[in-house]
Amino acid sequence: MSVELNHTIVHARDNRESAEFFANLLGLEITAEWGPFSAVELNNGVTLDFATVPADRITPQHYAFLVSEEEFHAAYALIRRRGIEHYADPHRKQPGTINHNDGGHGVYFMDPAGHAMELITVPYGGWAS
Repeated sequence: MSVELNHTIVHARDNRESAEFFANLLGLEITAEWGPFSAVELNNGVTLDFATVPADRITPQHYAFLVSEEEFHAAYALIRRRGIEHYADPHRKQPGTINHNDGGHGVYFMDPAGHAMELITVPYGGWAS
């Protein structure tokens, strides 16, 4: 049997707010809601299950998403239009810009719960030959 990631739980102060933020930014939809979860399904079938938890129980995590050039530019336009702080680097030393690593583009920003989100158009190290 092959091993595939099916879902992960993303802690949020408000599950709906965080799910909507993510889904709206990437042109996705909230696909299910039950109990403390609002789920957003990615194109490969993996879901991010946003769960409402007390703010003091949220440990900031890093989530990186490989997107197409079109998806990147659409999301980046929304980031800029909404005035979302963003950076070219994970240490937030290059504000207001994107990176051009491995022949693609990348950007870092925070979601409403304080998780570090990253969009990249080429995997680190480039595409395998």
